Amino acid sequence: QGQPVESGGGSVQAGGSLTLSCTVSEVTYSRNCMGWFREAPGKEREVAARIYTGGGPAYSSDAVKGRFTISEEAAKRRVYLQMNSLKPEDTAVYYCAAYRKRSGTCSESLDYYGQETQVTVSS
Repeated sequence: QGQPVESGGGSVQAGGSLTLSCTVSEVTYSRNCMGWFREAPGKEREVAARIYTGGGPAYSSDAVKGRFTISEEAAKRRVYLQMNSLKPEDTAVYYCAAYRKRSGTCSESLDYYGQETQVTVSS
């Protein structure tokens, strides 16, 4: 229980790829949907992708659909965000986040989030 532990991120040129990963406790993994939200200067917080852990559906925002893929590795209580075809507008601080499961879906209730992970995409 507690904060997610993240890895990944960094700087890449437009068109490149990066992978973020996030590991959580067993309790968090079973109780929460996992995903990433991002924050960029002058923009609202955006949930980039989210997955109902344990084999449930995944969601991605229109801005990243077709380019970002969220997946899980249940044995390690880990989720991944594979980011392909990165664009300068993907530049942001990314946070791995745990959202409460509710009635078989992912709610908007944010239980935990991890440390800042900077993703910078240059043109």
